[in-house]
Amino acid sequence: MIWGAEMLEEIINEAENPDRAYEIDSTLIDTVLYAIETNDRDMLVGLLEPFHAADIADLLEQINSKERAAFVALWGEDFDGEVLAEIDEGLLDDVFEGLSDEVVTEAVKDLDTDDVVDLIEDLDEPQQERILEALEDSDRVAVEQALSYPELSAGRLMQRELVMAPTHWTVGEAIDYLRTETDLPDQFYDVVMVDPRLTPVGKVALSKLMSSAREMKLSNIMDEEFRTIPVLQSQEDVAYAFNQYNMISAPVVDADNRLVGVITMDDAMEVLDDHAEEDIKRLAGVGDESLIDTILATTRLRFPWLAVNLLTSILASIVIAQFADTIEAIVALAVLMPIVASMGGNAGTQTLTVAVRALATKDLTSANAWRVIRRELSVGLLNGLIFALIIGLVGYYWYGSSLLGIVLGVAMIVNMIVAGLAGILVPLGLEKVGIDPALASGAFVTTVTDIIGFFAFLGLAAAFLL
Repeated sequence: MIWGAEMLEEIINEAENPDRAYEIDSTLIDTVLYAIETNDRDMLVGLLEPFHAADIADLLEQINSKERAAFVALWGEDFDGEVLAEIDEGLLDDVFEGLSDEVVTEAVKDLDTDDVVDLIEDLDEPQQERILEALEDSDRVAVEQALSYPELSAGRLMQRELVMAPTHWTVGEAIDYLRTETDLPDQFYDVVMVDPRLTPVGKVALSKLMSSAREMKLSNIMDEEFRTIPVLQSQEDVAYAFNQYNMISAPVVDADNRLVGVITMDDAMEVLDDHAEEDIKRLAGVGDESLIDTILATTRLRFPWLAVNLLTSILASIVIAQFADTIEAIVALAVLMPIVASMGGNAGTQTLTVAVRALATKDLTSANAWRVIRRELSVGLLNGLIFALIIGLVGYYWYGSSLLGIVLGVAMIVNMIVAGLAGILVPLGLEKVGIDPALASGAFVTTVTDIIGFFAFLGLAAAFLL
C-alpha cells in the first residue's frame, strides 16, 4: 500500500486525537495498517491501548488474512488474551499460527475456564494441545473435565472459579477470606453456601455481605430460595432460566448434587444472543454463515436452501400451468396473480417469525397453542378483508371489471387466512416431530402461500370469469 504524506499525516492525527470516539472506523484501520507496513510496534500498541478486547477482535475481523497475520506477529508479547474470547471462531486458527508458545501461555493464563473451554472447542487438535499445555495443572484438569461433558451442556458453559463458604462462617470471616485470597474469580456476584458434602444450601449476594455486621452469621442472611443448574442441562434451558427468573448467577451441581461450578449472567445472555442469531440466520436459510467465510464456503451454505426454493417455485409453476388456458384468455390474471401470492408470503413470514421466537423462549406451548392459532386465524381474516377491499378496487379501476375485482379480493382473503395458519401450524408441527422450526419452516410456509394463492385466484377466475 502506498501512503501519501498528506494522507498519512491526516490519518495519524485523526487516530491520535484524544477527543475522537473509541470506535473501529476506516481511519483507525488505515492507521493500524500503516503501523504494520512500517513495522512500527510502538504505534500499533499505542493505537490499541484505549480499545476493549471485543473492539480489537472486530478490527481483526475487518482486515484480510495476510494483514491479520502481520498484525498478530507485530503485536507480539502485548497480545491481549481476552481477544481470543471475543474473536470469530473461524479466525482462531489464523491468530494462533502467528503467536509464539510464550505469548499463548501469557494470553490464556488469565482467562476464566469457561472462556478457555469455549476457545478450545473451536480449534484444531494441535492448537488445542498448545492451549492445554499453556495452562497450569489445576486449570488444565478443570478444562479437560469441562470438555468431558456433552457439547452445549451446562458443564461446558460453567466456570470452575467460584467463591464458596461454609454456613457457620460469619460475615467478618467471609470478608477477611475475600481480602486475603489471591485466586478469586475476576468477576463474581454471590458467595455460595455449602454443607460439608459441598452441596449448595444457599447463597449470599455481595451487596448483602457488605451491608451486614461482621458478627452476623452467613446462615442468617443467605438466600435459601435459589436455583441450581444440573451439569448436564442444555445451555438453551440454562439461558431460558436466567432470562425467565432474572438470575445473576447460579451454582452448577453434578448428579450427586455437589457443587462443581457456577454460571454467570454474561455467559447465559451470550447463549441467548447466539440462539437468537442462529434462528434469524436459519429463517433466512444461511445457516452459520459469517462475513469472513470464503466464497466456496458461503456458496455451499446457501446452495441447499436455494435448491429447496427452486423446488417450491417449480411446484407453484405447476399449479399455474394447470390454468394456462385461463391466463391466455384473460391476460390481466398474469399481471395480478403475483400480488395475491406475495401478500400471502409476507403475512406468513410475519406470523412465522413471531412463532419461531415464541417457541424458542417457551412463550408458545401446547397449553396456549390453540388460542394463538385462533388469534392468527382472526388476524388473517381481518387483514384479508382490508386488503381484499383495497386490491378489489384496484382490479376494478385497472381493468374495468367488477367481477375481476371480487375474484381478486376473495383470493386475497383466502390466502391471508392460510398464511396466518401456516405461519403458526408449520413451526408447531415441525417442533412436535423433532425438527428445528427455524431451520425448515420458511420453505414450507412459502410453498403453502404460493400454491394456495395461485390456486385460489386462478381457480376462482376459471370458475367465474370464463
